[in-house]
Amino acid sequence: MDYRPKKLAAKFNLSPNTLRNYEAKGFIPPAERSANGYRLYTEQHEAYLACLQAMAPTFGMDMTAEVLHKLQRNELDQALWLVREREVLLHKDIASLEQLVLDLKSYAETNPSCDFDQRFSIHEVSNRTGAPKSAIRYWETCGLLTSERNPDNDYRLYHEAHLLKIRMILVLQNAVYSEETVNLKQSIAQLEIRNLEHAMRLADRIRSYLRQTIQHQMRGIYFLYRLIQKLGLAETEQPR
Repeated sequence: MDYRPKKLAAKFNLSPNTLRNYEAKGFIPPAERSANGYRLYTEQHEAYLACLQAMAPTFGMDMTAEVLHKLQRNELDQALWLVREREVLLHKDIASLEQLVLDLKSYAETNPSCDFDQRFSIHEVSNRTGAPKSAIRYWETCGLLTSERNPDNDYRLYHEAHLLKIRMILVLQNAVYSEETVNLKQSIAQLEIRNLEHAMRLADRIRSYLRQTIQHQMRGIYFLYRLIQKLGLAETEQPR
């Protein structure tokens, strides 16, 4: 089946200009041309667009574009490894969050007030959390953190609550920019983490977001596999 630009664009709630822009950026292959020079799109283009719209919200437009570019170059294995690496990152983020939840529960059971007396330098915080010092400074500039200052040398000082906040931020570092992730980061910034009950509720919200992300990734992978099949790149199982 062939589609004129307006018809295919309407199917995906796009404008014809956006469709042409996708073509110009290589998100979809070049359109075929009719005898009179008009663009004609095929079912393969339709599959590319369906994959793009399913993957971009959860994998990000940049990575989705890279996957689609590799498919157009018949680099199937490289495209699939990109997707797998993002799945692995999500798995690590979920594991990090679960460890954070366990630590919060431990604080609540053994030391509800947390230990806020001990102070750490930015170097120590980086070593304890795995967050680069440049990232910690950037998050402070963005208002996600507010460190204390050493009265003697004006160096930044952090306590245990800052470390817990930084660990929450790190869990969301691989998340695709969206209204939901912005709201979660704003909640982290506003969190009075000495209140462990509020911290646990926020951790539950982050957990729910990550669980939804798993489902969205699976949906994106489903449409990716449909595209792979449409392109004839899927290996068929040999009959026994």
